[in-house]
Amino acid sequence: MKKILMTSLTLLFLAGCNNSAADPEKATAPFEEIATGLETPWAINKLGDEFYISERTGNVAYIDEDGTVTHQPVSFSDKLSGASEAGFLGFVLKQDFETNQEAYGYYVYERNGKDFNKIITLVLENGEWRESQVLLEGIPTGNVHHGGRLALDEDGTLFATVGDASTPELAQDLGSVNGKILKLNSSDEFEIYSSGHRNPQGITWDEDTMYASEHGQSANDELNIIEEGNNYGWPTIEGKAKEDGLESPFFTTGSDQTWAPSGIAMHDGLLYVAALRGTAIKVVDPENAEVTDSIEGFGRVRDVLSGGDSLYFITNNTDGRGTPADDVDKLYKLNE
Repeated sequence: MKKILMTSLTLLFLAGCNNSAADPEKATAPFEEIATGLETPWAINKLGDEFYISERTGNVAYIDEDGTVTHQPVSFSDKLSGASEAGFLGFVLKQDFETNQEAYGYYVYERNGKDFNKIITLVLENGEWRESQVLLEGIPTGNVHHGGRLALDEDGTLFATVGDASTPELAQDLGSVNGKILKLNSSDEFEIYSSGHRNPQGITWDEDTMYASEHGQSANDELNIIEEGNNYGWPTIEGKAKEDGLESPFFTTGSDQTWAPSGIAMHDGLLYVAALRGTAIKVVDPENAEVTDSIEGFGRVRDVLSGGDSLYFITNNTDGRGTPADDVDKLYKLNE
């Protein structure tokens, strides 16, 4: 059964301590605990009252309407990488999933002693997932900066974020997919949609406006309004810096604050940003680029999802950088 926990509606506007341990008893907004026992979860999908969540360990956590979790195995064609921040990352159900049982996936794999990123199609058969088609492979990656977010626009077009593989100059190289946001065209080929990114990890839309979150080098985390063909500056500019021909973010944390933003969601006209190092869900008004709330108490937050009238989020305290405890990574519903 789902467990409902209510806390104070106190608003906190301070950043909070980096990587503070999860303590839902001190949460700053009311919430509902949907499911527990997740294994380093990364991306949330919701279908009716059910959820499908990718786990870096190589499974899909299927959560039924009663909150029961089944870890569905995924058969990949290459071995998952054990590098920092690596594994099974982006995951999004196709729009017609109920009929074709297909999804898109993004994972970091190891081949001949080297790590790469891959974007694939997956199919669900008898409670297990199988890699059925390779859309893009051999994407260079470093120990970090894998990118990894997959998202569908209203038309079902797939977008993917790819990190700079810890090689900043690749972000300005249009001959490389690193440091880019990619779009899958009608021929199942990826095109560069935007460039000049360091490590983008979140995509969402407000009607026709695309927003993306991005990790800064040292603080200076960014929220950008993404337009096709634009260059977002990394490594030439970051944070509040400006230069002709390069796009500056509409919001930045500045040089003295680090969020390490991951998944983002547009919900009721506000941007909800999952913050890993910021250990919160940061709420930003896109009209004036102001932080209106910081929802804290859950530790590292990896992804957020707007599901109709409600907002859902997953914690990521077992990702190697948090303060884990027993049964600590969970799926929650925000009750605001």
